Amino acid sequence: MKIKTGDNVKILAGKERGKTGKVIQVIEHIKKQRTFVVVEGLNTIKKHIRTRKAGEKGQVIELSGPIDASNVMLIDPKSNKPTRVGLKKDGDKKLRVAKRTGESIE
Repeated sequence: MKIKTGDNVKILAGKERGKTGKVIQVIEHIKKQRTFVVVEGLNTIKKHIRTRKAGEKGQVIELSGPIDASNVMLIDPKSNKPTRVGLKKDGDKKLRVAKRTGESIE
């Protein structure tokens, strides 16, 4: 996986285009064979919650919705610019490498 939880990403498409944020969660959809990311504070959706007991009030909660992983790009920690991600083998370990600077991302 080229984008992981905790990475800073830039949104490339959609209503939040151009904004940056931190990845909270990475979701892999097995049937669709797609990967989605949830970015903190972006792509907000409203969820209506019904009452459970008589006399309580319902609530409206704002949550961050999933964005397709192809619509986000990792921000290089060195240059603070969007970069593509490559993989490089170092012995037995696989390292993520920023294509812009060639530096390891971990």
